[in-house]
Amino acid sequence: MKVVLFVFVLGLLGCTESNKNSVAVSTDQKTKESEGTVINPEYLFNGKNLDGWHFSARDSSFTAAPESIFAIENGVIHVYPDQENGSEQTFAGLITDSIYRDYVLTLEYKWGKKKFKPRDEFVRDAGVLYHVFGSDVIWPSGVECQIQEGDTGDIWAIGTQVTSTVSPVIRNYDVNGDTLTRGTIQRRFDRFHRSYDWENPSGWNILKIVVRGNNAYYYLNGKAVNAALNIMFYDESIGSWNPLSKGRILLQAEGAEIFYRNLKLKANDKTGN
Repeated sequence: MKVVLFVFVLGLLGCTESNKNSVAVSTDQKTKESEGTVINPEYLFNGKNLDGWHFSARDSSFTAAPESIFAIENGVIHVYPDQENGSEQTFAGLITDSIYRDYVLTLEYKWGKKKFKPRDEFVRDAGVLYHVFGSDVIWPSGVECQIQEGDTGDIWAIGTQVTSTVSPVIRNYDVNGDTLTRGTIQRRFDRFHRSYDWENPSGWNILKIVVRGNNAYYYLNGKAVNAALNIMFYDESIGSWNPLSKGRILLQAEGAEIFYRNLKLKANDKTGN
């Protein structure tokens, strides 16, 4: 009996030491923001509150709580939950506090019914920005994976420079297409169109962004739809374009009701998608 008790106590001590080490590693990762943070696996959204995120709105006079635009309902982020259809609404972003590099980001989204001015007469629009840096203006510098009715997977270079491969005929993404680079100091917003439209317009969609250094690959419902290659930012201090391989992550509220859920981030081992 004494032997069994001794073994049991040793087991408890071993578990405690293991937990201490695990916590230490996690804390160490979180403090290394200058190097980029990845915790594997991690739910970016905990389903209960907006811990780990901060909020920015385009309209400087907007003073309501972030949850008035990004409401939490049964583990889902509901964008523009109580606003009247057709009303004037500000654009806004929900931005991670941490900086990330080399990861696989997956999330699910579904469109609501409401649209708001100034985009009430256009297709529903939202998106995910990554490698976000600089001030939290709307929209900040980085690269966007567009979420838009019929166009999910478009690339927007925002204050950045991006290369992709484009079909010489229809000018959409083609892995074997012509190599083009877009984004200049003078042109803050530039776009590459996705390959095909694989969106489910009436149900949940799975969006995956695979980030490897300063390259990113977009997948919608399991289909490859775009690739943002050789992502660069302009360093004014030395007057040249340089690789952009880390940054914050932003969810857009851009004038359309949308639902986000199951936001997951895991380290990219660089051996596959």
